[in-house]
Amino acid sequence: MRLRTIFLALIVTLTIAACGPQATPAPAAEATRPPATATVPPTSTATPTEIPPSPTSTAIPPTATPAPKAVGPDNFPPGVDPLTGLPVSDPALLERRPMAIKISNDPRAMRPQWGLNEADIVYEYYAELGRTRFIGVFYGQDSEQVGPIRSARLFDAHIVRMYKAALAFVSADFRVLDYLFSAEFADRLVSEYPAGCPPMCRVDPQGWNHVLTNTSDLSKYLTEQGIDNSRQNLDGMYFDPAPPPGGQEADRINVRYSMSFYGQWDYAPASGRYIRSQDTAEAQTPADEQYAVLTDRVDGQPVQADNVVVLFVPHEYWFKQGRT
Repeated sequence: MRLRTIFLALIVTLTIAACGPQATPAPAAEATRPPATATVPPTSTATPTEIPPSPTSTAIPPTATPAPKAVGPDNFPPGVDPLTGLPVSDPALLERRPMAIKISNDPRAMRPQWGLNEADIVYEYYAELGRTRFIGVFYGQDSEQVGPIRSARLFDAHIVRMYKAALAFVSADFRVLDYLFSAEFADRLVSEYPAGCPPMCRVDPQGWNHVLTNTSDLSKYLTEQGIDNSRQNLDGMYFDPAPPPGGQEADRINVRYSMSFYGQWDYAPASGRYIRSQDTAEAQTPADEQYAVLTDRVDGQPVQADNVVVLFVPHEYWFKQGRT
């Protein structure tokens, strides 16, 4: 099965864990040598004695590794993450609620981010003024650091509802806050204040103010605050190692949100994953775009995903000046 998924939305971009390549058929066993027999020739005084055949050794064909099977959209096997279709190293992590965490993508000086590679699913979506922002869904594994955590947007409510998640963010426009805190999931909102550190810890690398969280600390905070942090029904996703019919290979995916924010995904055959590159300069046209590989500060590796989904979504930019 293949791994993490990233969604991009407009457009939203998404990355997810999923199914991987099928097993290579085992080689056929070689033919065995026929059994050897020996007979002592007769003499004039002795009755010929036949020596019994020596035992033969028959090769046992190797057992073929079963090909990965499709899983979902319900009845997931024990220990399998319903958001990735993959087994987890610690099944106890699946007994909690997913955590949706807002992660910055601007300004460029705030990159690289922490924890994108540890998320089950990452959405990238248009925020405003040509900028994009990430929201990562963390469930099947923990990350010691996730961030920089930024402010919430109205779009985040969809993620919270879809994945029955808690939402970690740092402040928001008052109209967004009014909406979020009047929603049915208001008790699952975790902001820097009043939560404090842990789980929402402010650090200051290279002169920039950052708020980071540890997903294990965040999950413990939910439980300590009396918030329902039990396992949720996350049925609905289907993972199949066989690609759907009628598709085409996609070695590169470019998504241009604006002259300031554009990204690129390149397929790496050796790993079977897509590697993310990010804008490094303003680009008036696609021909002017300049990229650098985006890395994750937690593991020092390129940000990568097994699946990249681009969703074209009709949407309207909403803004009102003042409080009316």
